[in-house]
Amino acid sequence: MSLNNQVLDRQISQYLPYVEANLTYLTPMAEKPFNYTYEPPAGIPRTNGTYQTHKLPIYNARSISKNISLDREGFAFTEHHSNVRDFYDEDEIRRVYYPEAEQLLKQVTGATKVVIFDHTLRNAGQSKPGENNIKEPAKRIHNDFTAKSGYNRARLELAAQGIDGDEIDTLLQQRFAIINLWRSIAQPIQESPLAVCDAQSIISTDLVAGDLLYRDRVGETYAVTYNTEHKWFYFPQMQRDEALFIKCFDSAEDGRARFAAHTAFEDPTSPTDAPPRESIELRTFVFYNS
Repeated sequence: MSLNNQVLDRQISQYLPYVEANLTYLTPMAEKPFNYTYEPPAGIPRTNGTYQTHKLPIYNARSISKNISLDREGFAFTEHHSNVRDFYDEDEIRRVYYPEAEQLLKQVTGATKVVIFDHTLRNAGQSKPGENNIKEPAKRIHNDFTAKSGYNRARLELAAQGIDGDEIDTLLQQRFAIINLWRSIAQPIQESPLAVCDAQSIISTDLVAGDLLYRDRVGETYAVTYNTEHKWFYFPQMQRDEALFIKCFDSAEDGRARFAAHTAFEDPTSPTDAPPRESIELRTFVFYNS
């Protein structure tokens, strides 16, 4: 797409329907942020970050979905039927959904190899920390990986899947990306839909690397500080047969989108009795020949 068409797309977005909602940003800070994924030791806070909300327009991207791309805006959207009957069945996810997702990602991205390494179910009504692996929607703006942790997590996960060191080295010398595949797994989503920030509207200083502390390792993610240029989109009422792709890392540094910040938000148009959002996200590595 030419630069003029990119500018045109950004102008058109101003005329899209939108909702106004509060989005939660990191307040700028001097020290490196940290977040515990579990109950921290006594006397240590769960996070050292402070957060502020900004009421912003979040544009309905359904009418322009075919003009949005992973390499430009950092996210993409498509219809996709899954044969999974019960997304709460761990075996069925791995046996049915993983192979479906691998083929879908190859079609959408043109990648030659896809490795699925993680998935997360979200349902605030069923989440029981410490008892199950179901989580609540994440309502702070973030990006799952950083320029550093994208490589670190790839090396860790590929080794865990039995790939030898020489092959890992070869894979990580070519272009690869980490893409989340996100979808509703029950009713159309009304409560806590997902908003995605156009990667073209994010500059590097908006992204703040922070430690994500697990019991057995330390990850690194990006929190995001406020910038008036950020442009937010969502796909309201997402159905079970629709898929959203979010690029959380790209090794290419040639001007393509690398990090698409995202967050759940409280949609002011949602019914007060809307059922809790039920969704699944897969985290995947996609490898390209070039």
